[in-house]
Amino acid sequence: MKKRIKEQSIIFYSVAKWVFLSVIVGCMVGVSTAIFLKALNWSSDTASLHKYYFFLLPLALFLSALIIKFLAPDAEGHGTEKVIEAIHKNDGIIKAAVVPVKLVATIITIALGGSAGKEGPCAQIGAGIASTFARLFRFDAHDRKKLVICGISAGFASVFGTPIAGALFGVEVLFVGTILYDVMLPSFIAGVISYNVSSALGIHYFHHTLATPLNFSAVFFYQIILAGIFFGLCSFFLIEMLNIGKEVSGRIKIWKPLKGLMGGLVLIIIALLFSTDYLGLGLHTIESSLNGQPLPWYAFILKSFTTSMTLNFGGSGGIVTPIFFVGSSSGNIFAQVMHLDVVLFSALGFVGLLAGAANTPIAASIMAIELFGPQIAPYAALVCVISFLMTGHRSVYPSQILAFKKSKLIDIELGKEIEKSKPKI
Repeated sequence: MKKRIKEQSIIFYSVAKWVFLSVIVGCMVGVSTAIFLKALNWSSDTASLHKYYFFLLPLALFLSALIIKFLAPDAEGHGTEKVIEAIHKNDGIIKAAVVPVKLVATIITIALGGSAGKEGPCAQIGAGIASTFARLFRFDAHDRKKLVICGISAGFASVFGTPIAGALFGVEVLFVGTILYDVMLPSFIAGVISYNVSSALGIHYFHHTLATPLNFSAVFFYQIILAGIFFGLCSFFLIEMLNIGKEVSGRIKIWKPLKGLMGGLVLIIIALLFSTDYLGLGLHTIESSLNGQPLPWYAFILKSFTTSMTLNFGGSGGIVTPIFFVGSSSGNIFAQVMHLDVVLFSALGFVGLLAGAANTPIAASIMAIELFGPQIAPYAALVCVISFLMTGHRSVYPSQILAFKKSKLIDIELGKEIEKSKPKI
């Protein structure tokens, strides 16, 4: 009996401890996310007042690369990847300088037209704050990593207004095929608190509940399966585009900030030849797609290219917002070709690409419910799982640890980072 009481006492202490710590992390990340989003919105609105603001893209990528190179090299690229790397390789230690540097570099990149997302900086800022807090109070490596994961969850939850999906994203994104149940409670608390703090500070979120009733039929079921396969292939395309951009950038042996000038010039040419729709966050295009407006067939291809150019040639920012663009636009094209509901399949593509490209099918399925309403749940889940499998053993986050095989017919080493695990077929 005494052992049982002792066990329950220890569990109660652990629960109380992590409730307290995750509330603190959620509050800090909620405030920092609100500051970042307000600064980003203001700078983007100011820049867009000038018709040819994107002509400053070479300067933007140059400055972003320069700031990162000299002030915080760990802030390079899309932030969530660096956080995953820090957890797996550095016991969750993230330098405090990463937080302000990532904030400034991302605002410069996105406001002047760089194709990147806003979740990576929020995840890295949140994780950086959590890591600094853990080191300040001398937590051990285990607790520090848990707090950093809470920072990821809180950042994702507060940037997109999806507290449950944000919490699950933080515990699902580190390993392909494994969820960290021991971090679930603090991640949920940090996500919910961060979301509510940001909301209280005036951050407004996009939610688009589907109005059209979804009637199940055998034909519709197979259309959903076909869509999942298509979104998986689009995820594959986006990841390969990012890898090609990284390889090309690596072959150019010049000073990194100068690569920003080159990348900026290419993005200017894309904007002049096509449209500025493929620059920046692309939120207007995403909303247009989700409202049923048809997009050009090449929309998801161009967005994949501009994102690869931005992130591999000096720009700073996240990858999830471009994933949403590629997903909603590919769903839009799929619906046009198949003569289906554009709104529905744009929404399914929105989450399907996240499931495939980030290897987070559960978080993506929950996000579908939070953003689009409960009636989409079974179809979103099916699309997300199929897309996740079809993408194969690759990811926009190459530091993810591979914990299971997506097919027993593929010989691939488990327990290693995705970028180091090469399938033998």
